[in-house]
Amino acid sequence: MSTEGDASQLIGMVTLLGAAVVAVPLFKRIGLGSVLGYLAAGLAIGPYGLGLVDDARTILHVAELGVVMFLFIIGLEMKPSHLWNLRGQIFGLGSLQVALCALLLTAVGVGSGFPWQVAFVCGAGFVLTSTAIVMQVLAERGDILAPRGQRIVSILLFEDLLIVPLLAVVAFLAPADAAPTAAAAAPLWQRAGTGLLSLGALAAAGLWLLNPLFRVLAKAKAREVMTAAALLVVLGAALLMELGGLSMAMGAFVAGVLLSESSFRHQLEADIEPFRGLLLGLFFLGVGMALDLDVVARDWRLIGLGVIALMLAKALCIYGVARLAGSGRADAIDRATLMAQGGEFAFVLFAEALRLKVISPPINADMTAIIVLSMAITPLVVAARKRYARAEAASLDGVETPRDLRGNVLIIGFGRVGQIASQGPLARGAELSIIDNDPDVVRNAARYGFKVYFGDGARADVLRAAGARHARVILVCVDDQAAATRIVENARRECPRTRLVVRAFDREHALALVRLDADHVVRETFEAAMLMGRQAVLALGATDQEADDLDAEVRGRDTERFALETAGGTFAGRALLLGNIERIDPPRHDRKPDVPVPPENGGI
Repeated sequence: MSTEGDASQLIGMVTLLGAAVVAVPLFKRIGLGSVLGYLAAGLAIGPYGLGLVDDARTILHVAELGVVMFLFIIGLEMKPSHLWNLRGQIFGLGSLQVALCALLLTAVGVGSGFPWQVAFVCGAGFVLTSTAIVMQVLAERGDILAPRGQRIVSILLFEDLLIVPLLAVVAFLAPADAAPTAAAAAPLWQRAGTGLLSLGALAAAGLWLLNPLFRVLAKAKAREVMTAAALLVVLGAALLMELGGLSMAMGAFVAGVLLSESSFRHQLEADIEPFRGLLLGLFFLGVGMALDLDVVARDWRLIGLGVIALMLAKALCIYGVARLAGSGRADAIDRATLMAQGGEFAFVLFAEALRLKVISPPINADMTAIIVLSMAITPLVVAARKRYARAEAASLDGVETPRDLRGNVLIIGFGRVGQIASQGPLARGAELSIIDNDPDVVRNAARYGFKVYFGDGARADVLRAAGARHARVILVCVDDQAAATRIVENARRECPRTRLVVRAFDREHALALVRLDADHVVRETFEAAMLMGRQAVLALGATDQEADDLDAEVRGRDTERFALETAGGTFAGRALLLGNIERIDPPRHDRKPDVPVPPENGGI
């Protein structure tokens, strides 16, 4: 039978879930992102909003496991060799950014009239960036594994390592009348040794125990036990690191790295992902609930100036360090915008400083409000920059432009389609000339032995420099409808006898290219869709011959419709779709009715 306390807890859970379900889709729809939606929902239902849920601290403590699980999943994506390659960024770039930001933020505090001890603790707390917010934004943008995302992850990892020495510094700054616990009173070398022992124990377990454990569980074929084991690994690693004085997130990350080359990594990621998403959302709800509006109303001038001064100082420092380390202007601004807030580890640091009487309760309340507001503002700043900032031109270092090329096959666009399309001509011994308007594509292709020149194929002068007049075939493989159309117009004018094989987005685009006199038009989804249809027919029990006949019939109907949709039904043999039949059979009266063309994009 349900008790009153159980009902109260259930009402709280329903309120949390309902707030997230309402707020997050709304904020994502208006372009502000899920993080701000969670924060706003937490503020609305929290003790300083409608008062529907009043235990923000407990929720934050439990929901920190969402950050832990997020770091575990990131660790699964990083092999030890890759992490070793990032050691320079972790310890070099991370230490430089942290040291300079700590000095600058401490100077801001001293300049505001606070004692240097208080200014240092507040500044050091603000240096610790919010791993949860930054990783969530990087995940939504798909940048975690990109080079700029890897640099940010490296700095976050270094900041996670700092929590132990920072807590030691707080204990050192404590006044004589403070009564530290035995753990806090332990010398630094002892705490460092405990942390290293915990790390060694976790590494040993990851190398010699985890894979055999998962093999045994896999043979048992109990899916729920595999899920329980995945949670055990994450939470056990987090607990081991916390007992060693390190951060739980660091333990989960190390466990993920140790399992990154395991054959069970994909299963682990699938098992952890639902818990990670739910708990991380709960964490953001808790952060929103922790914002004390009474404190903000009482000290709004100090808190407002603190948020502006600390975020601006930290952003300028991060920008300077990024530029000093060789990052481009756009990447430096992006990093400064994304990492200018304080983070969840600041709450731990401030709580310890308050217990040891390094900071007073009013300063702790004000700094907590400043940290929470900076975390809430960050998604707004990121969204504003995305909307209003101009894209910086890509670097052209190491990229050549075409000049009097003489290949007999010219490929324009060397993405996935261009790379695959090049294989046939190469196998026949053709001499290729390749151009692309993405410098990254040009540089990456060089690693695999392809010489790609930088150029916009939609420009007539670039076509001439790329040797369009000398080519027997031009393959237009760009993923841009308007650009492909312009390329065909210019190529047909510059070299009327060259055969044009063009990638089309859909049926309507293919019709437009046909009218521009392209020789072959390949709709990018047509062949894949036909192959899927053939496999479906075979799965229904048809023989290979029956599947081929049905395939030819569908292609024939499609070609007839295409011919009727071109100018007045005159097809003239030009622009036959690659892979379709090469003649138009007369209409048959004994076959099934035509299949209607899907309305999306005018059909495939």
